[in-house]
Amino acid sequence: MPKKHTYVLGLNTYDHDVSACLLRDGAIAYAIGKERLTREKHATGFYKEVIDYCLDAEGISLDDVDLVVRNCYILPVPEMEERLTYQDMPGFLPPPEREQAEQHPYFRSNSDKVVSISHHLAHAYSAFAASPFEEGAVMIVDGVGSYRADAMEKLPEDDTGSPLARESESYYRFSGTRLDCLKKVWLEPSRGMLNEEFYSMPGLGALYSRASTYVFGDWNKCGELMGLAPYGRREQFRHLLEIENEELRVPAWSAEFKQPYLVGTGDWENNPAMRHWEDLAWRVQDDTESVLLARAHWLRETTGARNLCVAGGVALNCVANGRVAREGGFENIWIQPAAGDDGIAIGCAYYGWLEVLKQPRNHVMEHAYTGRTYGEHEIVNALQRPLVRIQINPVRSDDVCRDTARLLSDQKVIGWFQGPSEFGPRALGNRSLLADPRKAEMKDILNSRVKHRQAFRPFAPIVLAERMKDIFEGEEDSPFMLIAKAVRPEWRDRIPGIVHVDGTARVQTVREATNPRLYRLLQEFDRLTGVPVLINTSFNVKGEPIVETPEDAMVCFLTTGIDHLVLHDTLISKNAMHRFVAPVVKVFSDVGALVAQSSQPA
Repeated sequence: MPKKHTYVLGLNTYDHDVSACLLRDGAIAYAIGKERLTREKHATGFYKEVIDYCLDAEGISLDDVDLVVRNCYILPVPEMEERLTYQDMPGFLPPPEREQAEQHPYFRSNSDKVVSISHHLAHAYSAFAASPFEEGAVMIVDGVGSYRADAMEKLPEDDTGSPLARESESYYRFSGTRLDCLKKVWLEPSRGMLNEEFYSMPGLGALYSRASTYVFGDWNKCGELMGLAPYGRREQFRHLLEIENEELRVPAWSAEFKQPYLVGTGDWENNPAMRHWEDLAWRVQDDTESVLLARAHWLRETTGARNLCVAGGVALNCVANGRVAREGGFENIWIQPAAGDDGIAIGCAYYGWLEVLKQPRNHVMEHAYTGRTYGEHEIVNALQRPLVRIQINPVRSDDVCRDTARLLSDQKVIGWFQGPSEFGPRALGNRSLLADPRKAEMKDILNSRVKHRQAFRPFAPIVLAERMKDIFEGEEDSPFMLIAKAVRPEWRDRIPGIVHVDGTARVQTVREATNPRLYRLLQEFDRLTGVPVLINTSFNVKGEPIVETPEDAMVCFLTTGIDHLVLHDTLISKNAMHRFVAPVVKVFSDVGALVAQSSQPA
């Protein structure tokens, strides 16, 4: 029997945000991050779970995959796996996964159908290959990428330097399937107490991570730093990033910054250094925007392109994206929804499809709903678990959008679980917590009942696409919640729940063609309230990944202050027994977690 489809599997491996993307005949069939399956934020390690998820969803086996393309930004995957055979590196291959890896056919594979590519090349393919543009420019900016010695694209003739320099920024021109590198900016080797201190290196994304580490004690809290920036005072610090004659200058970090947050030293929000941190956040954000605008102007002048595609971790900075979209000189901008390292899997897969298999571009990533759809029997199973069943009242709705809109208009917090999960860090309406934006106190309600985030962090709006320009400034579309826009003055008092301190909001536009159920929910809420906007935040609590399965959603619902849970067409409420059962379950769950931790080998 002849094979029906050509399958290419892309993988981001070993370090943070392990992920997989399966292409079917050049179109994204499924993509998933490991954290959604293991429930460990930014999950590292081996990639069996994400491969199995994609293959099981498609109903195929490893033998059906025609090509596998992988990346690891630390080292080329073959070298990384060679080292893992003789080095104990639990951060990259935990002991429980070591045997799993050694038995897997892709581990240390010599097959011609398993290849590896460099980091920014994978980011670039994730950006342009899935975009709606036939030609344009590509901007890749992140914390750290591959070594110069391992970069696979043909570099400009004047690009020389240490083979141990690491990728920081990469700029390209593309036409059809052709991609040409125009410029790279490298992180030159630097002295640090630990060799993984990339954030001590003089680069754009590295500097942002350094500031994140300084303020929050974690290099990966860049989103929080962006949210803190509007609270800072202007020009309290010298520039930390500057462009001089098209060259990036990053002054040395100095003793001027001698108030770092030390993890475990008390309440972060009441720390006496808070004003200092706010001012630093403003400086770093403003410098980042200025540098990215200068780069965009240079890229526009160099290429003459009308279209810009963007990826890399810095592309998750929606405030900077908004300025690049409005002021960068390009007519159109497309930002990869999984712009961070989970999106590397998409880029790897498309490199395989376009460059290795020499196939044409035939797919536009119009949405990020790349998970599998859970069947009604799986919803029923989640409802029928003994400790769940006695705490809930499930009702089948004949019009779940109408019924949910009524609850939202009554200030209820809704867990909204529909269809396939979103790929990337943003909840885009299929694994979302939804709420009414008309009252400012809804931010505090969401934080106290569910999210437990810092009070300064804003919540994002979803809006009917055709009403976006009535409520928010700017022409640019924002389907992936990756562009910040100013809220029009006449709307700020009507929807204060989504307005940040600087008058902006991180907008997601919703279209009927890509999410008909969410679109109709917004229509119903608009019909009841005259407001075509809802608060949309990710369906999770602080420190956990976004929920993936009906069971994940049910656990989050029953252990937080979410008022109602919607699983497809089933509307679920908590009953009187929940007040008595939930505390007992929590105690035993906590004891079980402690026992599990104490039983781990030292």
